[in-house]
Formats: sequence, structure tokens, C-alpha cells
Amino acid sequence: MIKKIIVVLTLFVSTVGFSQKNNTSAYSFFGIGDKNNASTVEQLSMGGVGVSLNESYHLNFLNPAANSSLRFTTYSMAIENLNNTAKDSNDKQKASTTYLSYLALGFPIGEKGGMTIGLLPNSSVGYSLVSNEYDAENNILSATQYIGDGGTNKLFLSVGYKPFKNFSVGLQGNYIFGKIENSILSQVKGVSLATKYQTVSNIKGLSLNAGFQYKKKINDKMDFLFGGNFDFNNEIEATGNEYLYSVSLGTFESPRDTILSIKSTGILKSPLKSTLGLGLGKDNKWYAGVDYSFQNALELNGGVFNNYSKIDYDNYSKIAVGGFYTPKFNSITSYWDRITYRAGLKFENTGLLVDASGNGSDFTAINDFGISFGVGIPMSKQLSNLNIGFEIGKRGQTTKGLVQENYVNFRLGLSLNDKWFKKLEIF
Repeated sequence: MIKKIIVVLTLFVSTVGFSQKNNTSAYSFFGIGDKNNASTVEQLSMGGVGVSLNESYHLNFLNPAANSSLRFTTYSMAIENLNNTAKDSNDKQKASTTYLSYLALGFPIGEKGGMTIGLLPNSSVGYSLVSNEYDAENNILSATQYIGDGGTNKLFLSVGYKPFKNFSVGLQGNYIFGKIENSILSQVKGVSLATKYQTVSNIKGLSLNAGFQYKKKINDKMDFLFGGNFDFNNEIEATGNEYLYSVSLGTFESPRDTILSIKSTGILKSPLKSTLGLGLGKDNKWYAGVDYSFQNALELNGGVFNNYSKIDYDNYSKIAVGGFYTPKFNSITSYWDRITYRAGLKFENTGLLVDASGNGSDFTAINDFGISFGVGIPMSKQLSNLNIGFEIGKRGQTTKGLVQENYVNFRLGLSLNDKWFKKLEIF
């Protein structure tokens, strides 16, 4: 009964949480926003590793092949709190937001297969920036405000199967959808009306990824794990409207003359993304792994994306290192021995290039570095657990007119495990 209540509450929260603002980054201005981490709290607490890892009572969003190892029905959800301090060469600002980060259900199919269905944010937009122009006496001549909100979500269905001993394969289908609003409000000193340019875009698209995992026992205390995941080429379509009109600013923003109102489209092309992972470990005891991801540059085409003259894209890459340790997961005498400890770090070249000058000749790569750690706390004497994770890191830089973001993220995940479709036993 308790689990049914939790499911109902979660479904209610999800209808609200997935529509709320879940980003505070200036870099979410570009494209369809910041790409969200498609990982569980457990994986993010280990730096984001997990392509080679398979567990019988934890979901794995990084590799659909891991579904073949599920032995319990697992219901998983999480919330995330983002705290961001952004600074440039002149100023510093703080912002924070909290949102539902994923909702998923996984279950075994026979002895060799498994399936997971879930919903999570795919990308997010959430920024409010002001740029002022001053005269020689430091008086404001003009002010421009940039505001963005919205993002995209991903509904996915993944299956995994073990055709041979020690080897698993998996396939995942994704439906991406959402809405993004961007606006630029410009006001010049001495002019009664301001000018506002606004785009409202509806996003949709399909994507597909496949993976494999290989696990070989080295000895009684150690296993070798190798895995890979491949996100195939896909296109995300943005359709909507562009508006340009004058506004009267006061207590409320009052639109006046409409200068432009046209329909526009755009295409975000994502080439093949490959992720490979290696690991060593022992089931339910410990794991240490490293993942490497690579993707060629994204492409933005169409009217919706033609206004991004200050950005370009380069190849994406990421390396993550991390692992976990559980003293004794099935201990009867000690609760503390059943706690799982996790830690990891990541180095990420986001692929985003920004030219703050706008002259198209001084693009700078935006890199991200983070350190993470967390714990898995058992709930009663079952395999269900509460997962807590923390991450601290830095993205961008303050030179060349750019913004450096220092972030502290807190994550809280719930993983409920049970046996479904059990055979009736007569004693």
C-alpha cells in the first residue's frame, strides 16, 4: 500500500516538476539548452561512470544492455537541487533551482532479459541576463535583457537481453519533446518604447541508441567489465514563431505595434555519439571504472537557430572516473556495513564554442570539471535504498568576456525493489 501511495504522489509531482524551470546557466541560451545528464543519482555520484556496470537492483540509464541483469522490479525517482554562482570580470550572481530529475520503472523479462521505461529532462533553458552600454560619464545609454525558459523532455523505452554467457546487448528508443521561449528586450535612453524580439519553439524528435556489455570473472574476488553505448545520428525539429514588436515598459509590459510575426523552423543535427567503459569489481561489493565519450560537432540549421552568431560547435568529449564500495551489502548484524559509498570525477569538453566579441574570430571552448560523491542508504532490511549525491565543479572562464560558473549540486534518489509475478508457493 505504501508503494502505491508513493507511485501516485510521484506521478502527481512529475506533472508539475517536469514543467518547472530546471536550469540557471547562462550557457543554456544556446541551441535547445543545456544537455541534461541522462544518469541516475548513483551514477552521477561516481562522476557519471556506468556504461560497463550492471546490477540486479539498480537501473542504468547509460547502457540499455544493463537491463538484462535486472532481477527485481525497480521503481526509481529523483530530485535535483542546482546552485550556481556565475561571474565575469565585473560582477557575480547566484541562482538556484530544484526539480524532478527522472522517473523510471524497470523489471526483468524471464531469466535473460529486462526492460525499463522512464521520463527525464533532455535539455533545459533558464537564464536572465542584462547587458548595458555606458557613455563616458558611466551613464546607461542602452540596456538589453535576455530571458529564456523551457526545455525538452525524453520519454524512453529500453530493453536488454543476454544471448550468450557473459555478454549482453540492448536497444533504447527515445521520444524528445518540449517547448522553449527566448526573448531579447532592448531599450535606448530617451526613447519611450522598447523593442522586443521573441521566439517560441515547439521541439520534437526521435532518437535511438544501442549498447553492449561483457563481464568476465578474473578470480573469486574480481570481475572484468567492458561496455559500450552508441547514440545514433538523429535530428531534432523546432517549429514555432518569431515576433518583433514594440512595448511600453511600466508596472506591466504592454505590447504595442507588431513589426514582425512569421513562422520559422530549425533542425538540430546530432551525429553519432560513442561511449566506451572499462571496469573492475565484484558484485554488490565494489566497482572502479572509467568511461570515455566522443561525438563530432552538432549542427544548427534554420530560422530559429540563425540568431546564434556568437557560437559555434566543436567535437564533444568526456572522461569520467569513479566507483563504489559496500562493506557487506547483506549484513544482518551491522546496518552501517550495508551502506554504499560512491565517488568520482569528470572532465568534459562540452563542444560549445563562444565568441563574446561577436566578430566571429575569437571562439573559446567551454569546458566542465566536476567532483562528486554520495552514499546509498538501505531502507529496512530490503534491497530498496535512498541515494544521496553531491557534486561540485566549474564550467567556463572569466577571460575574453565569458562567464565562469561554479556549481554545487545536491541529488536525492529513491530506488524501490520488489519481486513481481512471483509463483504461488504452497507450504
